Amino acid sequence: MDLGLAGRTALVCASTGGLGEGIARALAAEGARVLVSGRRGDRAEAIAAELPGAVGVEADLTAEDGPDRLAAAALAAFGQVDVLVLNGPGPKPGTAAETTVEDADSAVAALVRPHVKLVSALLPAMRERGWGRILAVGSSGIAAPLPNLALSNLGRAALAGYLKTLATEVAADGVTVNLLLPGRIATDRLTSLDENTAKRTGRPVADVARDAQAAIPAGRYGEPAEFGAAAAFLCGAPASYITGTALRCDGGLVPTL
Repeated sequence: MDLGLAGRTALVCASTGGLGEGIARALAAEGARVLVSGRRGDRAEAIAAELPGAVGVEADLTAEDGPDRLAAAALAAFGQVDVLVLNGPGPKPGTAAETTVEDADSAVAALVRPHVKLVSALLPAMRERGWGRILAVGSSGIAAPLPNLALSNLGRAALAGYLKTLATEVAADGVTVNLLLPGRIATDRLTSLDENTAKRTGRPVADVARDAQAAIPAGRYGEPAEFGAAAAFLCGAPASYITGTALRCDGGLVPTL
C-alpha cells in the first residue's frame, strides 16, 4: 500500500528513542522527510543521519520556549510541516490518593501545554493547504486507567479531550487528528515501569515482566517498529477518513472494544 507520504514533511516529538523513534523510522521508510527531536541532541542527529532527508534537533518541550523553538526549527529545515506527531516522556508513577496539586500541574505542563503550543503554531498552515496530520502518542490508560499511573492517566486524558474536540473543528479542512494508544511496548519507559513495580512489590523484575506478558493476549510485549507502522498508516493518505479516533496498539491487552 502506498501511504502517500513521499515528499511529505514530519515533525516527530521525543523521537530519540522508544515509540517516537519507531514512528520517525517508519515515516522515513515511507519517504517522508523527518525532523527527529529530543533532549539528547547528539542522539537526534545520529538517528537523522541514518534516515534519508532527515534532520536532528535538540529540543526540550517542557521549557517555556521549547515548543516554539521546535516548530521554528522544523519550518527552517523543511519550509512546512505536513505531519505533526505529539509525543513526550511519561510522568512519574504514583497513586491518585498520593497526587498533589503540584503533581497535577506537572502532568499538564508535560503532557498538554507543549502539545497545544505546537498545534497552535503549525495547524493554521495545514488548514490553509488543505492537508495535514496530527497524531498523538497516548496510552491505553485513556481507554482503561492504569493502576499506579495516576499522573499519566490525568494528563493523557486531558490531551485526548482537547484533540477529539479539535478533530471535529478541522476535519473539513483536510486535517485529521488521531491518537495511537500503546499497550506494553518494549521501550526504556516500559523497563523503568517494570523495575518500579518490582521495587514496590519486592519481586524480581523478570517475574514482573513474565506476568505482565502473560496478561497480554498476544503473549508478548510489542515492538516499537510495530507501533511505528500503525502510526505511519494513520499519517498517510489512505487514512484520510479516519479522524477523532483513538486506536490501540496493545496486543489485545485492554479487554474492551
